[in-house]
Amino acid sequence: MRCPYCNAENSKTLETRDSPENNTRRRRECVSCSKRFTTYEYVETVELMVRKKDGKLERFDVNKIIRGLQKACEKRPVTMSQLNALASQVRSDLMLKGTEEIASREIGDLIIKYLKNVDRIAYIRFASVYKQFEEPEDFRQLLLEVKKK
Repeated sequence: MRCPYCNAENSKTLETRDSPENNTRRRRECVSCSKRFTTYEYVETVELMVRKKDGKLERFDVNKIIRGLQKACEKRPVTMSQLNALASQVRSDLMLKGTEEIASREIGDLIIKYLKNVDRIAYIRFASVYKQFEEPEDFRQLLLEVKKK
């Protein structure tokens, strides 16, 4: 495991936690620069592939979900642990399907489903990009939907 800050190979494990979803969370400290970071380990039973809108096939990467959520939640009162939990829930739901290939649209639908309960503003931001809003009316309809719930 390389340090994300200085790229050194040596780190020590400070804490290890197992979760019911068969994940392991490790809190690490770099021996070289002394910065701390968290890693997650999970058992991957099937190599999950994602079918993109343009038809291309690529490996599923939970970090892409986290990066998208970070953009949507920028300057919002949402913690990284909430984002990681949401991304883990999406990944778990996808793995439970037991298929080897999933459409990117299904991933986006799951993210939207969970994000709505975390932060409504982040939900609107994410939905506007995910659903490719082009007109102000698109926002108005989404806002009305959010207000109802």
